Amino acid sequence: MATPPVRFGYKASAEQFGPRDLLRFAVLAEDVGFDSVFVSDHLQPWRHDGGHAPAALPWLGALAVSTERIVIGTSVLTPTFRHHPASIAQAFATLGCLAPGRVILGVGSGESLNEVALGVEWPAGRDRLARLREAVALIRRLWSEDRVTADGTYFTTRNVTIYDRPERPVPIYVGASGPVATRFAGRSADGFITTSGKGRDLYTETLLPAVTEGATAAGRNPHDLDLMIEVKVSFDPDLRRATDDTRFWGALALTPEEKVGVEDPIEMQRRADNLPITQAASRWIVSSDPEEHAERVAEYLDMGFRHLVFHAPGPDQEGFLRRYSEDVLPRLRKRIEG
Repeated sequence: MATPPVRFGYKASAEQFGPRDLLRFAVLAEDVGFDSVFVSDHLQPWRHDGGHAPAALPWLGALAVSTERIVIGTSVLTPTFRHHPASIAQAFATLGCLAPGRVILGVGSGESLNEVALGVEWPAGRDRLARLREAVALIRRLWSEDRVTADGTYFTTRNVTIYDRPERPVPIYVGASGPVATRFAGRSADGFITTSGKGRDLYTETLLPAVTEGATAAGRNPHDLDLMIEVKVSFDPDLRRATDDTRFWGALALTPEEKVGVEDPIEMQRRADNLPITQAASRWIVSSDPEEHAERVAEYLDMGFRHLVFHAPGPDQEGFLRRYSEDVLPRLRKRIEG
């Protein structure tokens, strides 16, 4: 396989906008030259006031028939608690038929905010990853075999057939932020997903080496994997506005200790709103200068990531898409071309 091309995508902020606005922004992303659109799968958003949580699966169906070129997918969906793996296999096979060659299933082991509300007893990380491994294997069987009977540790099927499948299987990307899950991505996935703003050493010394280690151990070429990162960017000619826009996403700047055990959007919002704006903005590349902004974004290309998906925090998503396509993406593409 050839090394995946460098691609630039748009993160559709499902926690911040309703389904119609979100669809309008995603279609515009295609129109102005982005290569992909990814959406998260939340039952509950990070904050209660002003939050949204449109269901990813029907929304992706609408996006599939509203676009012609862009790659679309989830970043990320959890196929182990709210969703049975067989239902996800069916849904993404259908999406693959609607948009052949343009659909990616991005999966992760989940967050308690989305699952505990439905009565799930939240397991430890090791168990969540084991469930994810089993779910991914089952989904792939359902895409390649008829009448699948499975008696797994976590999931059971009886003579299940997915009747409508695309000509080629939908790629599966695994989202991770630690070395164990990242090695699993390297061993088993078509791509790896992580998020920006956590310190260079995490990517260069831990995550990317773990992808390579996992792929090499499985006899795979690490260069065949699509290395994707959600890059949190707040780009606006008004630097103060660019900074203030990050306030809505303050929860992302909470430490793991500050978030542990929080399963209610109201409480998550309360904790996030108590942060100073400097901390809320700390996970983002905040800039008003396109040259300086592109240089900071390009650090992720220099690390080895090939698929950058840009997540903008502000309410003016249309303005962001147009500015970014005119002022930043050309600079990044020029850098790639040499």
